[in-house]
Amino acid sequence: MAGIFKAYDIRGVVGKDLDEDLAFKIGRAFASFLNCRRVVVGQDMRSSSAAMFQALARGLTQQGADVIRVGVCSTPMSYYANGKLGADASIMITASHNPGEWNGFKLCREKAIPISGATGIQEIERRVRKSDFAPAPAVPGTISSYNILPEYVEHVKQLAALQRPVAIAADCANAMGCVETKALVDLMRVDAMYDTLDGTFPHHEANPLKTETLADLQQKVRVGLPTTAPGAQVGRYDFGVAFDGDADRVGFVDETGAIVPMDMITLLIAQSILKKHKGVILYDLRSSWTVREVILENGGTPQMCRVGHAFIKQQMRAAHALFAGELSGHYYFQENYFTESSAMAVLYIANLLSQSQEPLSAMIKPFHRYFKSSEINSEVKDPPAVLARLKNQYQNGKQFELDGLSVEYSDWWFNVRCSNTEPLVRLNLEAKTQAQLDQRTQELLALIRAPA
Repeated sequence: MAGIFKAYDIRGVVGKDLDEDLAFKIGRAFASFLNCRRVVVGQDMRSSSAAMFQALARGLTQQGADVIRVGVCSTPMSYYANGKLGADASIMITASHNPGEWNGFKLCREKAIPISGATGIQEIERRVRKSDFAPAPAVPGTISSYNILPEYVEHVKQLAALQRPVAIAADCANAMGCVETKALVDLMRVDAMYDTLDGTFPHHEANPLKTETLADLQQKVRVGLPTTAPGAQVGRYDFGVAFDGDADRVGFVDETGAIVPMDMITLLIAQSILKKHKGVILYDLRSSWTVREVILENGGTPQMCRVGHAFIKQQMRAAHALFAGELSGHYYFQENYFTESSAMAVLYIANLLSQSQEPLSAMIKPFHRYFKSSEINSEVKDPPAVLARLKNQYQNGKQFELDGLSVEYSDWWFNVRCSNTEPLVRLNLEAKTQAQLDQRTQELLALIRAPA
């Protein structure tokens, strides 16, 4: 059990860290902690998910909670079901992009408000360890089934504003993208690959952050359509998408197969939303300066946010933000109870392309205003000491500590964050010239990796 109760969810290897007895206890602890009466429970396609559901539901119902089983669904669908059905809480059984032998639980209060380590997971762990459960009522709760898919499909469709047919390639990675894309198939041509549910992930890891997992999608887009899509450019897809394991993240490639940086997708969606509604847009503090500039140029109010879905959702609710984008491929929408919807993100990009004469590659070209690194990880013995060293070294810059250490100058910036689970520091930086980016990268890495 050690180590499975994490900052944002509960996750571990089935048979080693997690078993049905523990799932049962988690169900009892969850219901005892929240005193919830109606709990939505969804699950992914892993071979262990059905058994995990039965054990979890047994624990929930023993504590008097009624379980609304929404079956095999994406995580965005489970969030939607929580809010739409007016539930007291929800649990999604998934280990996201982790290998098939893993499983876990993503926990929410009412209205899909996430439960993080600090807001409940630590307390649930304590209750599990000590078997500290509320007295079970004489009458247990019930289990009912509800098909949320048709309502989620209609929910996504409301955002459609397609002015011509659009064709996309979609890598479902044998995971919950197979279900999430059902919200799109009536709106555009979706040529899916690896679209058979298989919890062993037979083709590749379901993680669009790892660029090597996008190779097959890139090749499919470069080869083009097997037939000509009505109204589409002959032989071409408008773009390609790749989902992670539970489909709460999505990566994009353009019509040439080139990977689109995720902060570019953030600014495109923000630009589109702000054409109709003015308001607050949140953006990951690792994003390019361009994101903030585009939000301002379109009459929005930009707010920087720290990394992590629980923090972002909390800040979104507090600011009543319209939208938030994270560099990991999470895209959050007010319409989906301030949670992710990969289908909505895909639809927004499809809408934009259908309304433009330009392909996606040309659409984002003007926004490459600066030169930006990818995230660079360094293993160090004492991550906090590294941050202290950098804080002292760059004290003449504008510093803030929203998440790790960020330092801004007029012509470049960097952010360094510590990993929650490993002795790593993560570096992101951006500059006005490639030469300066290269110089500052070498300079920072020398300081980060210097012997203590």
